[in-house]
Amino acid sequence: MIAKGDLRVEAGRTVQDGLVETDLQLAQRAVITGAAVALPHFSALADLPRELKADGSVVTAADRAVEAAIRDVLSTARPDDAILGEEEGETSAGARRRWIIDPIDGTALFVDGDDRWLILLALEEDGEVVAGVAAHPAQGSVFWASCGEGAYEGRIVGGRVVAATRLHVARGTDEIEESRFAAVPETWAPHLTGPIKERTPARPWTVHPGLLVARGDLDLALQTGGQIWDFAATSLILTEAGGSFGGLSGSTRPAPGASLYARSDALRLATLELLADVQQPV
Repeated sequence: MIAKGDLRVEAGRTVQDGLVETDLQLAQRAVITGAAVALPHFSALADLPRELKADGSVVTAADRAVEAAIRDVLSTARPDDAILGEEEGETSAGARRRWIIDPIDGTALFVDGDDRWLILLALEEDGEVVAGVAAHPAQGSVFWASCGEGAYEGRIVGGRVVAATRLHVARGTDEIEESRFAAVPETWAPHLTGPIKERTPARPWTVHPGLLVARGDLDLALQTGGQIWDFAATSLILTEAGGSFGGLSGSTRPAPGASLYARSDALRLATLELLADVQQPV
């Protein structure tokens, strides 16, 4: 945390009173700030206003409040950076550095009182994700990574990240049949999950399945739909843990659609081949 005083903003860092806050530290601080806004709403769901978006998904006052809080932290510390958020769209479009926010990933879980929802935040530079943080605030867990520096899991205690543990994907064969698999949300795309489940059963999950692959607790995960803010942070965490991420088109950059998280390139490519002939439902 940076103390109050004279603030200087430099490329990729904030300097205040002689202390330096890196992009990753800023991302962690912004997510912790968002979590402090989200948790009181999660504790009082009966009073939480909610509505449906045009696409049929749920949005709540908590989603908007969390994004606003995170934007405030980021815009103060990095005023020249662009910000893209699920609820408020993009500001300062065209900047080479862009923060990508999913204020509450899994709003349907949130409103059901399910503690598996996340706050996701990533930093993209020149089109490449270079830092990412994914937190399950109701569980007190947080995952993070920066490009070339590895991936980690820790705990949020007293507004601080503690107990950092390095993440590594599991070792093993690249056969789908021998893989530990999970899907999220499984009900969205049975035409995608079905062929994989014919080879290996889907397992229950308590933490986002892509993060479980990064931790080594799963070998393969399918996220059946989403936008760039759903994948930006988790994709970097996985790859920095030694795993392989990509969309069903084969692209390894986070983008709208369904995406695969795998412990190896070979397993991801084998799964892509399995799904190559799957058609979208009519």
